[in-house]
Amino acid sequence: MATPWKHCSILLLSLLLHLQSSTCLDRPPAHSLQRLHRGSYFRFEELLYPSLPSRIPHVAPVSPLQVFSDGEPCVLFQARRLSLRLEKQKQLDLTERAFSPQKSVDTSQSVCRRDKATLLMRFGDVEDLRGLSIRLQLSNTFYESSGQWWFSVDSVSLLYNTSEEAVFNASEVYAPASSSYHCLHVSNLQRHSALLLPSTDHARRWTITFTDFQIQAFNVSSGKFSPASDCATFLTPAILMGLVTSLILLLVLAYALHMVIHLKHIEHEDEHKADTYYPQTPEQPEHCYVENMAEKNIL
Repeated sequence: MATPWKHCSILLLSLLLHLQSSTCLDRPPAHSLQRLHRGSYFRFEELLYPSLPSRIPHVAPVSPLQVFSDGEPCVLFQARRLSLRLEKQKQLDLTERAFSPQKSVDTSQSVCRRDKATLLMRFGDVEDLRGLSIRLQLSNTFYESSGQWWFSVDSVSLLYNTSEEAVFNASEVYAPASSSYHCLHVSNLQRHSALLLPSTDHARRWTITFTDFQIQAFNVSSGKFSPASDCATFLTPAILMGLVTSLILLLVLAYALHMVIHLKHIEHEDEHKADTYYPQTPEQPEHCYVENMAEKNIL
């Protein structure tokens, strides 16, 4: 189920991309523009981050996997590298097994429906793992807030040794149905933004990383990826620290300006008091002083 933040970000991103497409100098044909408006994607993190989503199709050096439905491709998936590690054991590189034309992985049990899809990659026995498979669960959802369909990768699962399963949630991997999704790293490692979150005890024992990850589902045409929406993140630790530092500096500057204004105000008041005239009591004439002293002597 989508979080409120996801709903809000989808609404904001759709509106901003609509404004962006309306001011584009190099406009596509009218029918393409209508399609772009329905399915374009602009992540909220990129509003302040200079890495904006590219409208140029991403090209990777490997051939994408395809899942067919009624003779037409419904899921495209590729990665430049796919690696796994179980605890402290040797890292497994499954890139060749997954994407090499000579050693094509078994995807025959993958399925596609209108609102759900499953990409199942069966690798067989790998090292000490028996019957290793990787399963990606995808969904297609219509959001009224943006007025368009969005596909998402809901989970990534590792199945091995007949009955063991490690499940990772992937709630932040999503894009409009007319776009593909691309990310340099989709992983459960913190240094790669941890887009995959372990949801089972078995998953906490695993490290999984897709490098140069790209996927598209439910609206694939001509067997090629549509322009990619990139996952460039905004709140990385470095950027977050920069924002906090900037906020502190702004507060210090505001306080300094306040103190300068306050001191100028006090100085102005002091100058005003110095210029104020206070009339002095006139001195009594000398003869009045003598008369007063004579009266005192008589008494």
